[in-house]
Amino acid sequence: KPLQPAFLARPASQQANFAINASVAVAMGDEVYDQNADFASNVFTAPVTGKYQLNASIRLANVDSASTYVYLQINTANRDYYNVITVPRDHASAGVTSYDLTYWNLSISVIADMDANDTAIMKFGYAGGTQQVDTSGSGGTVFSGALIC
Repeated sequence: KPLQPAFLARPASQQANFAINASVAVAMGDEVYDQNADFASNVFTAPVTGKYQLNASIRLANVDSASTYVYLQINTANRDYYNVITVPRDHASAGVTSYDLTYWNLSISVIADMDANDTAIMKFGYAGGTQQVDTSGSGGTVFSGALIC
């Protein structure tokens, strides 16, 4: 179906030093495909009412071990979806000292009910630590979706 909405977008470059304690849109500068031209400026806009399979995956670099948690979210007009993970802490009793995570992946997949003209956007955030968390650019960070029914 050539006019059925489907998209796959990824960053064109690294997004460096995400703000602490903020939900930040992940910049999607490269549309791999956008079958119905419904994706623009990091936002997918549903052309018709229906159920949409939405997927987001982010590859993080330099996650500070002093951070409390990290999260990936998909915001839609009807509700927000989250994947929240606690950052590993020091394990001095096990002989492990503080360490920053070189790479870390977070993913989320949902079937979202969307009305015509509702929007969806991928965001990332974290609490605490040092402002040093980056995306890895186009390697491992993607946002995709399609109308399924």
